[in-house]
Amino acid sequence: MQNIQFPVQFDFKISTLANDFTARDANGEIIAYVRQKMFKLKEDIEIFSDESRSEVLYKIKADRWLDFSAAYSFYDQEGNEFGKVARKGWRSLWKTRYQIIDEHQKKQYEINEKNPWVKVMDGIFGEIPILSFFTGYVFNPTYLLTDNRFNTIVTLKKNPSFFGKSFTIDKIGNMDNDDDDRIMLSLMMMILLERRRG
Repeated sequence: MQNIQFPVQFDFKISTLANDFTARDANGEIIAYVRQKMFKLKEDIEIFSDESRSEVLYKIKADRWLDFSAAYSFYDQEGNEFGKVARKGWRSLWKTRYQIIDEHQKKQYEINEKNPWVKVMDGIFGEIPILSFFTGYVFNPTYLLTDNRFNTIVTLKKNPSFFGKSFTIDKIGNMDNDDDDRIMLSLMMMILLERRRG
């Protein structure tokens, strides 16, 4: 997933039992098809080149079966680990926060929820009959991916919808070419964990 043309769209399938989605670039071309294996105690994700699922580009595997403070490692086609995204424990209950770690175990980027009150309101109204139907259209979280100098590199925002789940990624700042994969895989993993909201 090098030289990606932004904005990128994540569109979840609502017609399947599996937790999967398609990633398309600004030209509408498929850059990845993401599929989460079902009935696994630990997260096991495969990223394919397209919807035919004939070629696996990457795999993401969790280091534990509980997702609080879990780390999700990225593997290339040869099985080499080249980074990970780590969820930051109990703080995630209030505000979504993940760290992107490179292959040298150094923090490169951080993903934070722009407005944690969206999460609170979504949780409250999502428990009320009838009103819960509209939360997906009203409460749409935005996530900011920043570097170690707190510069925003990309934003990810949930698009209003009643049934389907759609997210848009916009590039705001500069990123190194060899970071494209880690950034996109981190956002994909985060969305799989967070998509049940809204």
